Formats: sequence, C-alpha cells, structure tokens
Amino acid sequence: MKYIRFFSILVLLSSATMLLAQENISPEEIIKKMEDNRNGLTNQAEMKMTIVRPDWTREITMKNWGIGNDYGMTLITAPARDKGMAFLKRKKEIWNWQPSIDRVVKLPPSMMMQSWMGSDFTNDDLVNQSTADDFVHELLDEEEIDGRLCYKIKSIPKEDVAVVWGSIIWWVSKVEYLELKVEFYDEDDYLVNTMLGKEVKNIGGKLLPSRLEMIPAEEEGHMTIVEYIALKFDEPLDEKLFSVQRMKRLR
Repeated sequence: MKYIRFFSILVLLSSATMLLAQENISPEEIIKKMEDNRNGLTNQAEMKMTIVRPDWTREITMKNWGIGNDYGMTLITAPARDKGMAFLKRKKEIWNWQPSIDRVVKLPPSMMMQSWMGSDFTNDDLVNQSTADDFVHELLDEEEIDGRLCYKIKSIPKEDVAVVWGSIIWWVSKVEYLELKVEFYDEDDYLVNTMLGKEVKNIGGKLLPSRLEMIPAEEEGHMTIVEYIALKFDEPLDEKLFSVQRMKRLR
C-alpha cells in the first residue's frame, strides 16, 4: 500500500512537467506568446473605462498608442474635467501631463501602487505590462475558463527585479494564448486583485477579450471595466512619439 501511495504522489508531481514536455513549450514561452498576442509590434486603441462603486459609476474614454511592452501613451478624451490629461510610459518610467495646471509630473516608485484615475487598476499596471523576463514561471495545471482549456501558470518575481506583486497566477488559453484570468497576490500571499478577460471576439484582426474586469478581493461592490471601442495592430509608430514634448500636444 505504501508503494502505491508513493507512486501516486510521483504521478501527481510530474503531471505538470509532462503536459509541457508533450507539447514542447515552456511556461516562459506561453507568457511571451500571450504578451506578443496582446500587444503586437505596435497598437493603437480607443477604450472606455467604467469605474463601478456601490453608490456610483464613472466613465472615462481614452486613446492609447503603444510599441510592444516598452512604450505607451494614453490620452484622456472624456469626461470634460479630465479631457487632455495624458500619460507617457517609457520602459519602467511614467509621466503624467495635467493641462489644467500646465504641469508634467514624473511618478516616483512610491506611487506605483496608487490607483490610476481613481480606478481599480494601479500605476504599476501601466508600467509593468510585461512579466516574461522579470518573473520565474511555473506550470501548475490545466483548467477550463469560459469553455476554453487554459494553462494555469504561477509567476514569481526574480530577486533583482523591483515589482509590487509577490506572485501572479495566469490562466492562458491553450489555442489562442488569451489572457482569460489573472490573480495578483501580495508578498504575504494574500489575493489583492482578480482580472477577467471577457467577451472574446475579433478586434483589429486578432481574437482577444474585448472586455477586461478588474475586481478587488476585499472591496465588495468595487470593479473597473475596460472595453475596447477600436483597436489596430502593427501600423508604423515612431519611438519619437513617446516623449514629454509630444505628450503635451496629443489630440
């Protein structure tokens, strides 16, 4: 009986390794494929963000330009009180242009966990959009999300990398490499946020979740929804666009 139990344990421990070995793909490659699919070489988007609270909701519309994971620019187009505000991301740094006070602010590391535009997304979510190189990835299992079989992968930050999360767990669809569910944990392994990718459809020539829901673990009735209005991939964008000077002139 002891031998049978020992053999069963070995089978369970090796199951995740066998899954990857059979398909000849590493968890690092899965995360990289997911990020490449999500971002493209370049991307241009129009989006609506809805901040949901127990007693009120607020809508923000925006335009976004990006080159891979390294460069990003966001222009707020509504509501009127925020219109013209812009954000610039270059690698791990982020700037905010506030036209109402004619001021550019560079966000310090201490502000990375603060809310972005009053939503359930953080400033860090804008900066650290890539985990392929900064984390160590481990396949945990396979699970089904909304009818799609997914790789379940745990990512733990490397010791020399400055990130705010203690770990991240991903559910990435096996066929299309879609980001269907993500759980964010703090350094004490407590769940902080869950992001869900919903309403998968063709956007900009790619099959992607058209709706993202960020849900805090300990704030009942709080949620932020991001919906794509339009999306284009792989059209030429010059890195010179991503400068503080150009950020001030976005329209």
